[in-house]
Amino acid sequence: MTRLDVQPVLDEGDALRLLRHGEFELEGRLVDASNTTLRGFLTLDGVTARCVYKPVRGERPLWDFPDGTLAGREVSAYLVSRSTGWRVVPPTVLRDGPLGPGACQLWIDEPDDGGSVVGFVPVFELPIGWFRIASARDEEGNAYALAHADDPRLARMAVFDAVINNADRKGGHVLVGADGQVFGVDHGVSFNVDDKLRTVLWGWTEARLPGEAVEVLRRLGPALEGPLGEQLAVHLTVTEISRTRERVARLLATGRFPGPSEDWPAVPWPPI
Repeated sequence: MTRLDVQPVLDEGDALRLLRHGEFELEGRLVDASNTTLRGFLTLDGVTARCVYKPVRGERPLWDFPDGTLAGREVSAYLVSRSTGWRVVPPTVLRDGPLGPGACQLWIDEPDDGGSVVGFVPVFELPIGWFRIASARDEEGNAYALAHADDPRLARMAVFDAVINNADRKGGHVLVGADGQVFGVDHGVSFNVDDKLRTVLWGWTEARLPGEAVEVLRRLGPALEGPLGEQLAVHLTVTEISRTRERVARLLATGRFPGPSEDWPAVPWPPI
């Protein structure tokens, strides 16, 4: 079995080539995942990198996602991320693997000294400038806060999640890479036709969108009408793509971050 001490630094094009054409070698299963999620190695032209592989055959049927596949939604999230230019989602492709077709995503290493941007924090140790989202207590009754940093990287992710209607932005789905880039992973339950936004990133509720986000959304709308929409049509239904365009238009019309709904849980469970 090949061992990899350090994940290589790859530009997006090289990462996509490796994901699409690299020779697969499975390493093991991520047992905490609700659907079959495997970690493996991909090797191409002497370069080896880790990946996360989610085969379609390992998906559990979901009543509220009757069409398409979770793997296709993972790829769709990457396509939207790439169109924004924000690099919210690691490079992701749909390819054949050891267990058949599935989503294959570049593995993100989190350095030990990378710091945290979201999580449970003792109430009296809440960093200055962090947003407090919810209160909690541990088994001994100590008070904690579910909170996240007031960080533009997270603000971009919050806008991105509103666009794709992400129903599962847990704290554990936010990764800080070695280069300081903040990535989001696990987007299989996104793009629903009904509003299902569930996230731990509510710190900017009803706040004005940054100018940068407005400009990105203005570009994203036409892209969804054109090339991006055509790419998404491989994985999503016509209605799902239409709803995505509507969410972009709504964000531009209000000029504000969305707020939590009263009709469904605002924070996913578990939140981390």
